[in-house]
Amino acid sequence: MSLVDQLKDQMKEAMRAKEKVRLGTIRMALAAVKQVEVDTRETLTDEQAIAVLTKMVKQRRDSIAQYEAAGRDELAQTEAEEILVLEHFLPKALSEEEIVALVDASILEMGASTMADMGKVMGALKPKVMGRADMAAIGAMIRAKLK
Repeated sequence: MSLVDQLKDQMKEAMRAKEKVRLGTIRMALAAVKQVEVDTRETLTDEQAIAVLTKMVKQRRDSIAQYEAAGRDELAQTEAEEILVLEHFLPKALSEEEIVALVDASILEMGASTMADMGKVMGALKPKVMGRADMAAIGAMIRAKLK
């Protein structure tokens, strides 16, 4: 079953259970996927849909930081609840050890030794970790290893 189909099924279940936050978040995710499909004029694969959901999670994390800085804890809480719903549809997150192993393997594979090689390493890692790890954290880890 494709990710979009899973979203649609879960939307129906959320409607039946009258779960407003979950329903609203799933509708928002489906709308974002549909918008990308309309913009690109093609049906998204699961990997592309995961990229859309990952972007939505990242936007919500940024919003939480801004809301907390402004003292709007109720809005930050709403964003956190939406993240929990979205993460349900994303692949299982990688552990710290798995990320370190992937970074080390990619650095060896690319023969990276300086910061100039960081783009190559990031390019090789991105498809492997899409939706399963924070790319900013991976970037910081690569920077630390290539200094």
